[in-house]
Amino acid sequence: MPPIEDHPLRFELSNELHARPFPNLSAPATGVFLAIKRVEGAAARDRGDDLAHLTALLDRYGAAHPKPGASHYSGDIGKHHLKWERHTEFVTYTAFRDGVSDRPFDPADFEVFPADWLSGAPGHRMTSAMVRIETQKDEDTVRQNIHDWFVADSVAVARVLDDSAIIAGDFRIDPAGHLRFMVNASADIGTRRMGRVVQRLFEIETYKTMSMLGFARVGEMRPDMGALEERLTHLISNMPGGSVAAEDTLDDLLEISAKLEGMVARSSYRFGATSAYEQIVKQRITVLREERFNGRQTFGEFMMRRYDPAMRTVLSTKERLDAMSDRAMRAGELLRTRVDVERSAQNQDLLESMNRRADMQLRLQRTVEGLSVVAISYYAVSLAGYVLYPLTEPTGLSKEMLTAIVALPVVAAVWWMIKRVREKLD
Repeated sequence: MPPIEDHPLRFELSNELHARPFPNLSAPATGVFLAIKRVEGAAARDRGDDLAHLTALLDRYGAAHPKPGASHYSGDIGKHHLKWERHTEFVTYTAFRDGVSDRPFDPADFEVFPADWLSGAPGHRMTSAMVRIETQKDEDTVRQNIHDWFVADSVAVARVLDDSAIIAGDFRIDPAGHLRFMVNASADIGTRRMGRVVQRLFEIETYKTMSMLGFARVGEMRPDMGALEERLTHLISNMPGGSVAAEDTLDDLLEISAKLEGMVARSSYRFGATSAYEQIVKQRITVLREERFNGRQTFGEFMMRRYDPAMRTVLSTKERLDAMSDRAMRAGELLRTRVDVERSAQNQDLLESMNRRADMQLRLQRTVEGLSVVAISYYAVSLAGYVLYPLTEPTGLSKEMLTAIVALPVVAAVWWMIKRVREKLD
């Protein structure tokens, strides 16, 4: 019996779960991170441009190329270990090296990505960050470093993964254009755990920034939404009075509905992506298992105070837009019902008018039929007279008498004949 055949995608799907392992890091070390995204049409971009840009970087260091169509890459470039990933809307470059610079967060550390290579990127920098990984120091030194390296009113600090490390960051862009993160690792932390901590810090920053695109979209939509909502409210409030013709109101309402549907279509992808990115940010913070350090706010508390309100604004705007679209739809249905009722009344009036005209025509027709009896009878009596005039001598009757005698029978015969014709037609 031949063995069962595998699905063509079985191995590809299974290997995808293991394709992006966390880096193995040991302190001291330095990491730099870059996320690139197109301003428009990022999800539908040409993926070949992403690979071409990566290949150009690898060629500068004489490193091996990725496989054709690859969505991830890992390899050494000079003194650094590079990790590249392609996502739906963006690509990320992460480079690590052993040791730290004498100057904390030295902009020269980012020069692993050459300036001319960066200028040729198929997109724009979405975010970039630097992480300084050091071995555990006493708390006084850690507090002093946090004070020197970060902005006090926005810095977030936490002990993570059962006190395996202390992490800190203020999510502010420094003069060199990068965000800063500090990792102060305990002596017994493993290289894999260290790699997970650093990777999650970069992911928190990346997906936080990507989800804020939804907040920016809300800012762009707000003026148009306000104007449309005011028009919609005005139309709906004037509907009961009937001061404006229903058909005119319906035309305005259809215009508003079309604009709302256009806004829904243009924003649905961004709102959906924002929701997904928000969930990733919260999940990455949760798995760090934060504990408070020296009374400072944790990363979770920072997001709750600074980030969550923006996400709630995006959600409320989406719900508001959906509600406006539903209101416009319901109002349109009511107006269409009103227009149909008015048209039915108009049709009823028209039918009644047609009935009245038909009745008048029928009466007129009967009047004409009565006159036609007289006319036909006149000619019939004249013809009968010509036929009976020879009888005047034998009978001794005058022509006038003969005409008088046949007049009534002829009239009666004509009337009966026309009545029979009308009955057959009816």
